[in-house]
Order: sequence, then C-alpha cells, then structure tokens
Amino acid sequence: MSTALDIGIYVPQMGFSYADVLHRAQRCEELGIGSLWLYDHMYGPGVPGIDSLEAWTLATALLSQTERLRVGHMVLCNQFRHPAVLAKMATTLDQISAGRLELGIGSGSIEDEHQRLGLEWGSFAQRSERLGETLEILTQAFAGQRIDFSGAHYTVQDMPIKPGPVQQPRPPIVVGGAGEKYTLPLVARYADVWNVPTYALGEMEHKLAVLRSLCDDIGRDPSTIVMSVEAVLAIAPDDAALDGVRQLAEKRFGGPGFGLHDGGLIGTPAAIVDRLGQLRELGFGQVVLFTHDRASDGTLELLAGEVLPRL
Repeated sequence: MSTALDIGIYVPQMGFSYADVLHRAQRCEELGIGSLWLYDHMYGPGVPGIDSLEAWTLATALLSQTERLRVGHMVLCNQFRHPAVLAKMATTLDQISAGRLELGIGSGSIEDEHQRLGLEWGSFAQRSERLGETLEILTQAFAGQRIDFSGAHYTVQDMPIKPGPVQQPRPPIVVGGAGEKYTLPLVARYADVWNVPTYALGEMEHKLAVLRSLCDDIGRDPSTIVMSVEAVLAIAPDDAALDGVRQLAEKRFGGPGFGLHDGGLIGTPAAIVDRLGQLRELGFGQVVLFTHDRASDGTLELLAGEVLPRL
C-alpha cells in the first residue's frame, strides 16, 4: 500500500444551484480533496423537469473560483460537441485553470437526450467509432497543437489548436466504461485514466485482466494507465449512525446501476479506509465517490478528517 490514492468527489448537478455546487467545490479544496466531478447531461436522466446546469460552463466557473482543485466530468458526452471544438475548449480551459482540467469522455449514454436534440443516436458500435475518432483528434491536438484527420464521422483539415494545454504532455484523458468489445480497446489505445463505472464494480478484477491483455496486444504498458473507480460512499461517524446512513444510501443509490454493495464503501471511517486500501492493492490509483448525502459539509469533513490522513 505504498502508492498514492487520489480521492475525488462526484457531484451530479441535478437540482443544485450554482451556489450549491460552488460551495461543495470550495469545501473540497479547503479540505484537501483532490478533485470534483460533474455529469454532462442536458437534464437529469429521467427527470427533465428538474434544474440542471450545463456541464462545461459550470466546470469553467468552478475552476475560475478555485486555485488547487482539479475539475472534470464523469463523463462528457462525445456527441454533444464537435471534437475539434472540444479540443479548443479543453486547451483554453487548461490555460484558464493553470493546468487543472481532467478530460473525462464517453460515447453517450442517454438516448432520450439525443432524440430531443435531434442528434443521431446510432448503435453502440457506431457511437464507439465516433468516440475513437474524437480520441484520435484530441491526441493530435494536445500533442502537436494541430489537427489533420479524415475519418468516417469527422474530417478536420490542418486546424491549429493554439495555445496548447498547460499540462504536459496533456490534460489527463479519462475514458469511462467497461465494454470489452468496443470501450476497453479504446482505453488501451488512448486513455491516460480508465474509470470503472458503478455498474461494473462487481466485475472489476475481470475487466482489469481484459484491459491488461488488450494493452499487451498493442504493446502498451498497462501501468501507464491510471486505474480509476467510481463508487458510492456511505460513511457514518460511528456505529450508532450507520443504520441511518445505510438507509439513505439504499434509498438514493440502491438500484442495480449504482453498485452500492459491490463497491463496498459502506461503514465507519475505519471500514472505509480498509476498503480503499483493498482497491489500492488491486492497482487503482483514483477513486471518485458519490456520497450518500450528495456531498454535505459533514460528510466531506469526515472523509477529509478521518479517512484521507490514513491513506
């Protein structure tokens, strides 16, 4: 357990005002929590009537109001932005934030949003092909400050992307997902960070083995990819409070897609430290946490005061 473990907080902005999210970002920074993550949806999935701030604009605002906190998305929808425009947005925000952007991206997950927007949805294979082209375009933009690419979905001719990013060699590209046929090959080829989503927590070790095999196939050292996991944290200050915390976590995150029990992060600080240590032993370098109470001050303070110092 000698490697560092980066802890981030996932704050889906559904139902939050800007002041709500900014407060959580500033508390994370004050408490020494490394990163804050947003979602990228036009509205909260399944609840279009609830307020939901736009992802990139919100990240820009948060980075302008903090000094050390890293901010990213878990994950950007590839199909919302042209990849060359995204590359320009990313290098600009990396400049604004003095190198604190995390670039999380995926192939898109909510068909209803696409239908409402008039965007092509397509099959998972087609969305993955588009994502692969975007990752190639981002790689070119960050490496050479220029894009020259012709693919099935995007064509970009001799496009300068100046200034380039502050971070060298580039802002970390985080690819989330666990599909063995389409997503993991893209992770092996392009990603700096692989994020295991909540729905795949029960298969982590198997997916890790698949990714390592894919890296071997293309001659990439898998240790050059930071392994990241997204999981629900239900932390209680003591045993007496644990039942109430568990009940709230079950109410909010008990559905099968959240992997509440597979993540194993339900308990008092000592139990959470033990489980995070297990994840580190498996090779994970980053954990991005939903919290059972949507990142209340008390939970952030408990995490920072009783868990992080022991990691």
